[in-house]
Amino acid sequence: MTDQTGTSIPQVVFKTRRNNEFVDVHSKDIFRGKTVVVFSLPGAFTPTCSSTHLPRYNELASTFRDNGVDEIVCISVNDAFVMDAWKKDQEAENVTLIPDGNGEFTAGMGMLVDKTDLGFGMRSWRYSMLVKDGIIEKMFIEPDVPGDPFEVSDADTMLDYINPKAVKPKAVSIITKPGCPFCAKARDMLDSQGMDYEEVVLGRDAGLRSLRAITGSETVPQVFVEGRHIGGSEALEEWIKAPRREVA
Repeated sequence: MTDQTGTSIPQVVFKTRRNNEFVDVHSKDIFRGKTVVVFSLPGAFTPTCSSTHLPRYNELASTFRDNGVDEIVCISVNDAFVMDAWKKDQEAENVTLIPDGNGEFTAGMGMLVDKTDLGFGMRSWRYSMLVKDGIIEKMFIEPDVPGDPFEVSDADTMLDYINPKAVKPKAVSIITKPGCPFCAKARDMLDSQGMDYEEVVLGRDAGLRSLRAITGSETVPQVFVEGRHIGGSEALEEWIKAPRREVA
């Protein structure tokens, strides 16, 4: 695994799916004339890739755009059907998922590794890179140690490289239930502030027991910001109006 900083990205054709048909996408069409952040990982639906790697890039997509990035691309040695299913499962609408089914791009990057001991065959080593007009400006390659290290190819490391002073969105979650007018009010307030949030819906994602265990309350909505319990819609309104939105 060699750092390819300063070189051109491999010229390959990706077999993607669009409208239930195979569509060839050339790598030059992805990178030409654009600033692109790429992250590559061992496989769709695998634990670290699904719990952290892809979700965080998806979450920070608007911040990357504000800092000059045109597109975020995830490349994995998986086929188009798997990558499309994973994107839908992850609700990763802010990231372009590219299938490198034959491993041609990954091999050209020098990142193809043997995972036959896990029954995976040949897969990609985990890395990320910043590409400007097809030229690699910076790479973050995970250390060559056993297992699946995840230390430097994450979204935060890449964003800190692009702009160490970039303002990252606060982690916001809201517990709601269908038909609740106060929940709708809380969502509207968060939307008006441009705050992205994860919504946990009672009866679908969690139950009343979980609500009591997490919040000590049986009413909704319940809002959390950066791990701090803000409370219901009235408490959220007060927090938004506060001169300093302290979350510590």
